[in-house]
Amino acid sequence: MFGLMKRFPIQLIALLVFLCQVGLAQEVPFENEVKRISAKYDSLGWRQGATVFTGSSTIRMWSTLEETFPEESLINTGFGGSKASDLERHLFPLVIKFEPSRVFIYEGDNDLWAGVEVSDILTRLDNIVTRIHLINPDIEIFLIGAKPSPSRWEKKASYQIFNQKLSEYCRAKEKVEFVDVWKALTTSDGSPRPELYIQDQLHLNQDGYVIWAGIFEEYLKN
Repeated sequence: MFGLMKRFPIQLIALLVFLCQVGLAQEVPFENEVKRISAKYDSLGWRQGATVFTGSSTIRMWSTLEETFPEESLINTGFGGSKASDLERHLFPLVIKFEPSRVFIYEGDNDLWAGVEVSDILTRLDNIVTRIHLINPDIEIFLIGAKPSPSRWEKKASYQIFNQKLSEYCRAKEKVEFVDVWKALTTSDGSPRPELYIQDQLHLNQDGYVIWAGIFEEYLKN
C-alpha cells in the first residue's frame, strides 16, 4: 500500500475513488427515466387524490390510458422493463409524491421471466404496499396479475402460480385488490391470443388495450 501511494499521489487516489463512486451512482437502474417521468408531471401539475398507474412497460406503453378514461384524473408512471424491486426503489417519485387515492401496479412479469422466485416478488410487493399504506392507509391498491404473453408461454405455469399467490395475498389485505387480466387475454381453451400483441408477442397492441380498458373500467367506477 505504501509503495502504491508513492507512485500515485493521494490527490489522484482520492479522485479515482470519487469517480468510482460517481460511476456507481449512475448505475441505479431506471434512474434517468424516473427523473424524466417525475419532471414531466412536475411540469404538467397533478391533483391530489388522482389515480396512479405504474409498473413495467405494459403500463408505460398504454399510450391511450388518459383518453380512454377522460373523466378520471390519471397519472401514468410506467417505466422501462422494470421489476418489483425497481418500483420499490423508486416508489416515492413514481407513486408516493402524488398523494394518490388509488394505485394500480403491474410488476412481476419481468421478474418471473428473469427467474425471480414468486416468494421474492411477493415480498417486494408487500414492501411496496406497506410503504404506501404507512403514508395513507386509505389508499386503494390494485395489484395486476401477470398477462399471458405468447412470447413467454413456456413459463405459463410460473405465471399462473404467481397470479394465484398474488390473488391470495390481496384477499388477505385491507384496501388491496387483485386485478385478473389473464382470462380476458386467452381463448376458451386457455390458449394465448397472439392477435392482441404487437410483433414482439410480449406487449399488447391497441386491441389488447381495448380489452384492458373494459377490465379496468369496473375498478375505476367505484
